[in-house]
Amino acid sequence: MLGALAVALCACSNTADAPRSARAPAPDGAALGPAEPDPVPAAPTPAVTAATAPPEPAPWPRARPPRVETDWCIDGVDALDEETCYVLPDAPTRTLLLYLHGIVPPGKESQQKTNFETVVSRAARRAGVAALMPRGKVGLAPKGYASWWGWPTGGRAYDEHAAPLVAAFAEKRRRLEAIAGAPFSRVYVAGSSSGAYFAAALALRGGIEADGFGAMSGGGGRATPELSTLAPRPFYIGFGAHDTVGGSAHALAGVLRGAGWPVRVAEHPFGHGAKEVYLDEAFAFWREHEAR
Repeated sequence: MLGALAVALCACSNTADAPRSARAPAPDGAALGPAEPDPVPAAPTPAVTAATAPPEPAPWPRARPPRVETDWCIDGVDALDEETCYVLPDAPTRTLLLYLHGIVPPGKESQQKTNFETVVSRAARRAGVAALMPRGKVGLAPKGYASWWGWPTGGRAYDEHAAPLVAAFAEKRRRLEAIAGAPFSRVYVAGSSSGAYFAAALALRGGIEADGFGAMSGGGGRATPELSTLAPRPFYIGFGAHDTVGGSAHALAGVLRGAGWPVRVAEHPFGHGAKEVYLDEAFAFWREHEAR
């Protein structure tokens, strides 16, 4: 009798001393599974600080020069100085087009100036590149156009004027790079009409460093002593079927191909002058050779 009472008291004592976290009996007919683990608190979300936040994109362009009043640049095209216009695309770029115009008459307005600046600005923005449009010099246009702006296209005029003009181009490029916020890593040189002949002369004589050249509605020249020493560059040549420059354009292509330069010649149903399609095709041709 005393032994049974001791066993009962022991059992009661063990039940009373059981931990409070012990699993309660399962409901009627349910199996008693293992106890659920205590929940693990979620890790706190780290606060976004100035050190962890993504950097803000740099402004484009980084700066703009003071507004310049000049008759040389049409509406929608910026003026770098009184004799130089420039275009910047909507997004940052490290590619620059130096474009040399055809002969342009003096005066505030002219069809020639409006056409070439419109062509260059539209094509450059479409291609996502920057463009410089410097003005030529009075006295270099062909006979009968003494008061017009033009370029030295060969002979004595080239020897006298090319180097100073190229030095001026380099200074204008540096000023545009300051606006863009970084140097241009790729540069193309192209022109139309008188500017095409000057661009071709610069290419054939090694007068300027460039990653590609273009001659539109013009261009010509013969092999020069310098040509065999120059690294070949892609050269685009475009002209109109209703123009008179087709013969000299094909002759230029032959000279360049003979020196191992990649050349594309394109004829379109146009007359004389700058056209957007020439630059569109030139950008595509130049870019084909960027990774080669």
